[in-house]
This record gives sequence, C-alpha cells and structure tokens, in this order.
Amino acid sequence: MSGWEILLIALGLAMDCFAVSLGIGTSGRVNTFRPVFRIIFHFGLFQGLMTFLGWLAGRTILNLIAGFDHWLVLMLLAFVGVRMIIESFSKKEEEYADPSRGWFLVMLAIATSIDALAIGISLALLEVNTLVACLTIGVVSTALSLGGLLGGDFLGKKFGKRMELLGGIILIGIGLRVFLSHIL
Repeated sequence: MSGWEILLIALGLAMDCFAVSLGIGTSGRVNTFRPVFRIIFHFGLFQGLMTFLGWLAGRTILNLIAGFDHWLVLMLLAFVGVRMIIESFSKKEEEYADPSRGWFLVMLAIATSIDALAIGISLALLEVNTLVACLTIGVVSTALSLGGLLGGDFLGKKFGKRMELLGGIILIGIGLRVFLSHIL
C-alpha cells in the first residue's frame, strides 16, 4: 500500500473527527490552548491507537464488535448531541459540561475512532508499514480536529447559541449516518 493510499484512508477516517470538532467548536467554550489541545490530542491518539489495536487483534475483534459497533456510536454521539442541544437553550453558562475533560471527551474520542478499528483489521490483511499508517492516521485526525474546532469557534462567535444547536444536530446526524450505514 502506497503512502498516498494511507493518506487517503487517514483523511476518510478523520472526517468524523472534523465534524465532531466543528460541533464542539460552535459552543465557543473550547477556544483556549489547553482544552483545544486535549481534544485534538485525544482524537488523534484514539484514531491511531484504535487503528493499531485493530491491526493487532486481526479478525477476532471485528467479529466481536461488528454486531453492535453502530449502536455504540449512535448512543455516544446522540448523548453528547442531545446535551449540546439542551445547552443551546440554557441561559446559564456554568451548567455546560466541558467536552474537553473526563468521560465526555473519552466518549467522543471512542465514538469517532471505532471505524479506525475496522481499518486496522483490514491493514492486518495487507502489506503495510503499520507504524507509519497509525501515525499518519493520528496526525491527520489531529490536524482536521484542530481545523474543525477553529471553524466551529468562528461560526459560534458569528452566529451565537444557534451554532451550538447546530453542533448538537451534527453529532446526532453523524451517529445516525453510522447506524444507518450498518443497518441498510
């Protein structure tokens, strides 16, 4: 597998990270270095790590999670999306759960990286430098996550709380897309 093919795979995997980051960025609350770094670091780390774990586990893990991975993604993203929608109607800033901390961040990182697990399994069947592939996927995911956060922050400042509502809808939409692509 060529470097260009690995890069294209990395871009495809990173699209969920970009979309989720865009949704998070619309809240206007994740716009300083530390929370931005935590989000992009975790998204990139989980993408690369899940790819590696998929490669390491081979076909065994695919058979174990194939029956419910789409449900897991839908539940995690819907949970976060609904919370964002509720917060978009809230007048109090203090009630907002920080998406750059704790289990909230871990849920988002897992939800965006489940596809990377399947890619890792397929990489195990091909002749590919796994370390280069995992690092490329992690770095591209990190970069697109940063772009999503910055773009979402810009849109959030321009359009206010309406963008947080849109961000929540985007997250639920991503979850539904993953779910429906597995069901249909």
